[in-house]
Amino acid sequence: MKPTFKLEGIYTPLITPFHADGGIDFDGLADLVEHLVAGGVHGLISGGSTGENYAETVEERLELARFITERAKGRLPVIVGTGAMRTPDSIALAEGARAMGADAILLATPPYSVPTEAENAANALEIDRAAGLPVILYNYPGRMGVSMGRAFLDIVGASENVVGIKESSGDVNRIHTLACDYPNIPLSCGMDDQALEFFAWGARSWICAGSNFLPEEHVALYEACAVRGDFATGRRIMTAMMPLMGVLEQGGKFIQCVKHGVEVSGLRAGPMRPPLQGLNADEKAELEAVIATLKTAVAAIVEGE
Repeated sequence: MKPTFKLEGIYTPLITPFHADGGIDFDGLADLVEHLVAGGVHGLISGGSTGENYAETVEERLELARFITERAKGRLPVIVGTGAMRTPDSIALAEGARAMGADAILLATPPYSVPTEAENAANALEIDRAAGLPVILYNYPGRMGVSMGRAFLDIVGASENVVGIKESSGDVNRIHTLACDYPNIPLSCGMDDQALEFFAWGARSWICAGSNFLPEEHVALYEACAVRGDFATGRRIMTAMMPLMGVLEQGGKFIQCVKHGVEVSGLRAGPMRPPLQGLNADEKAELEAVIATLKTAVAAIVEGE
């Protein structure tokens, strides 16, 4: 029986706030969860790359996921990321997600190993079986080394647990392929500067790191496009948001920008774990200016509707 979980709305892949010594700041994380609930997002994701999962142990990732699930208190669905280099680690995360009562898992290709389509599919199905939960596939060849191609999708997409795919390739043609040839796998935007295109092709969700610090603005774009079908307003909101998309990718400092954005919103994010380092003063000032302009512009659009 196919899961009833529906991937709809704005889903936030949470950052992991750290103390100066590298320990996890659980109080800061609790405040972030409350901020996102109040900001109107539709779900939370633990253990994504935005949460610096590559710099955390499996035990830490499970502890974070349990904490987020408990803090959410059923107010929002929680998806647990299972991406890891080792299949046993992904299985441990999948089994942990099931045990803690998570709503779904986010299933990525293992990075660096560069599996074939058949190998990648076998790996995904093994993790799927371990979780026994709704599955959102995560296609990000820029980080994983390979794409979830047709052979993979033909095999894994047949699982009754697959309820969506976060598409982060950046290739607009992939949107067309998925929408036209794989309508059984609901599209989720995983490339922020293509959100409008995803919604135009029927996506019902957007998994966006920027919603850590701008939840209302991301929700406004989703509601305009996916809920009301008002793409005229959607284009205006997206135009206001495009400078943010550019800054988030400045020099490859995506997570650093997201964490500073959280700090700008009045919450604690703390430093990155190595090897990443924080933004410099000029980069912080640029991001702060973009955030301020964006908030003013989107508020005016929403109020003027």
